[in-house]
Amino acid sequence: MADRLTTRRRIRRIEGPGSRPAVDTLAAEEPLEIRVGGEAVAVTMRTPGADFELAAGFCLTEGLVSEPDDIVHIRYCAGTDPETGLQTYNVVDIALRGGGTVAPDLRRNVYTTSSCGICGSASIDAIRRSYPDIDDPVRVPAETIVDLPERMRAAQRVFDRTGGLHAAARFAADGGLLDLREDVGRHNAVDKVVGHAALSGALPLSGEVLMVSGRVAFEIVQKALRARIPVIAAVSAPTSLAVEAASKAGMTLVGFVRGDRMNVYCGGDRIV
Repeated sequence: MADRLTTRRRIRRIEGPGSRPAVDTLAAEEPLEIRVGGEAVAVTMRTPGADFELAAGFCLTEGLVSEPDDIVHIRYCAGTDPETGLQTYNVVDIALRGGGTVAPDLRRNVYTTSSCGICGSASIDAIRRSYPDIDDPVRVPAETIVDLPERMRAAQRVFDRTGGLHAAARFAADGGLLDLREDVGRHNAVDKVVGHAALSGALPLSGEVLMVSGRVAFEIVQKALRARIPVIAAVSAPTSLAVEAASKAGMTLVGFVRGDRMNVYCGGDRIV
């Protein structure tokens, strides 16, 4: 799958008064259809790679699957190129214990873009009913938080080649990098991180920090709450609904982490 993360394209590069032919490396973006028990539940645009993690993370953080142990296995299926007949690796199927499927009213039978997560399909009250509020005593030094963007950026291998991917990373309270995933979608990167933790038996992610490369919208808070991550930090802004949801769930939300500055929107007692 590694060779599908990027693609090369001939371009014309303009520099000042002159121009020349060149070849640019682009981040790949392809659709992924996620099925549970053979039934389609969602289609999302993503960067190929870590597809099983993405599928598991998506289904868990969206409440389509209750627990990681419910997942028996994940496999690629169907999805062949009509011209070449080759496997596209763009359809995955999750088999649940007991042969279960997802209730029709929970399936997101709509196209999900790489920039749009739950698109208002859930509410704060709904996720608080599904997942208990977080009561985590972890404390994180402010100087650790401000170092996280640089540490995350240093681990973004595909971004180095394309400049076109978001990242989500798990950090320990002392700033140690635990895991990182890249994707064209902010929410996909988070799902890949949570999915990897779920499939490796690491959930819940108590005492950790989730660092994201873009803005924090409501769905990022929802996914972190499902994984039991107490602290979310971002290089950009949160939305009003994200702040409200994080505050009500007892989470810490930090935005605009740049240089030696940050804005603490809620849960400031965890930042020391």
